[in-house]
Amino acid sequence: MKGLLLRLSGLDADAENAVRVIGFFDRLITGHAGLDALVGSTAELAGCPVGVHAPGQGLSLRAEPGHGVTTAGTAPAGAAVRRLEGGVEVWVARGGAPAPLDDMLLERFAIATAILLEQGGVPRPELGDPALVELVLSEDAGTAERSRALHLLGISPAARFRVLAGTGVDGLAGRAAQLGGVRAILLDAVPGPLPDGGRAGIGPELPAIDAARSWAAARTALRFTAGSEPVVWWDRLGSLVAFAGRLDGPDLAELPDVRALDRLAAEAHGDDTLAALDALCATGSARKAAAVLHRHHSTMPARLARAEAVLGFEVDSPGGRFRLHLALMLRRLRDNASVS
Repeated sequence: MKGLLLRLSGLDADAENAVRVIGFFDRLITGHAGLDALVGSTAELAGCPVGVHAPGQGLSLRAEPGHGVTTAGTAPAGAAVRRLEGGVEVWVARGGAPAPLDDMLLERFAIATAILLEQGGVPRPELGDPALVELVLSEDAGTAERSRALHLLGISPAARFRVLAGTGVDGLAGRAAQLGGVRAILLDAVPGPLPDGGRAGIGPELPAIDAARSWAAARTALRFTAGSEPVVWWDRLGSLVAFAGRLDGPDLAELPDVRALDRLAAEAHGDDTLAALDALCATGSARKAAAVLHRHHSTMPARLARAEAVLGFEVDSPGGRFRLHLALMLRRLRDNASVS
């Protein structure tokens, strides 16, 4: 379909081709296409950038042939613009002379936009913030739906924030929604202390229009939390995030080092032993680990020796701590599989 308008114009701007353009937009309307589909399809038809600017609804979309729909501002200089009620504008930015059917395209683009804006399926404000937050975070929502939901929340699509995914965090402030067993909170600042027993994964800071990506990353970070580390920032996980998408629970359970940690955990005082190993990885030395755990440093050698006997490698060395830390994180990933 790319550049179809130019090809039709090259033949003749007659009634038959005009009807084909009208039929193109009619099919989008009767098929209940979303605004994303309308803008993207119109760009392909026109063979040049097009857009919709509806500031009163927090909506500004742009598309180019062969590219996805993105957020944008007002029409670029030189674009052909059609203004609708409520300050809405649609535009077509063709470089060079206009094509014979451009007036027809702009008119039908404007009509279709008006109809689809009227039909827009964004939840009404009276439904409350949770429904809007859920739409903002949905991977299935289009750019138009997400933009309008952000507008109703009073958030600019370009505003930057993080998304928190947590369990046991109902007391935290912020626009939030309960999505399955995980609570999602939009953060514009560092979160306060978690309630006792709460855990949270915090996604990367992104423009609000990309909130679904931060939400997905936050859920991944949540899987790496533990009682000893209840808050995990996705930004700090580095290469560990690759394991979350490539290994499932059964795969992780079969890893020898994870199985060895399970055996340690099942022993008497196993929780204390794993806490000591966590602290060793976090601090880099047995003496510092003992201080973090409020234990006398003389108690650490016996615990580490028992851990080494079960694990089969030295833990208090750079290489051993790396291997131990990886095993501990993979065990968390397995144990928290249900929260993703």
